[in-house]
Amino acid sequence: MGIKMGILSVVMVTGIACSIHAQDYTTSEQARPERSSDSDLDLYHDCEFSIDGSAVGVLHSYDFNGNGLNRKNYRFGGDAGANVFFTKYIGIGGDAFALAGNTVTFVDTVTGNLIFRVPIGNTGLAPYVFGGAGYQFEEIDQIVGGGGVGLELRLVQHFSIFADARYLAAVKQSDYGFARLGVRISF
Repeated sequence: MGIKMGILSVVMVTGIACSIHAQDYTTSEQARPERSSDSDLDLYHDCEFSIDGSAVGVLHSYDFNGNGLNRKNYRFGGDAGANVFFTKYIGIGGDAFALAGNTVTFVDTVTGNLIFRVPIGNTGLAPYVFGGAGYQFEEIDQIVGGGGVGLELRLVQHFSIFADARYLAAVKQSDYGFARLGVRISF
């Protein structure tokens, strides 16, 4: 119940903040300032919500042996997530990934992150860094925390591709890293 209330609270606060920001308090067309041509071309905005899906590759620290990489432990899967940007540069996000293999859980790990992105002019490129914590359900239930870096390329106003990599430190088991490559739809 606590997690559901937390998610509901974040959604409500985001909705209120974005609706207040979107309010137009002017009473006539003449009082409205003209939009600059730069803002019309800008692909990244504040109060932006996005959903994404990606392919995931996971590599645990025990996947390395004295002779190099032990490839049989490298695992692939899928990931789904959602992000809310309160400003053009700062947002929060959550995602869940599942790996192919003999797991008994539908979702292997969920994480929540604080995200800082830096859109580069009107190029559509936005490098970002993120960090946060989450919970791993697969094999051993444990808390994980970490961060990473990524790059998003917004191809059109509401569609982009992205790639990122992160390192997660685990409490009970080996630390691990994973990379994602996917698509993102923004609203």
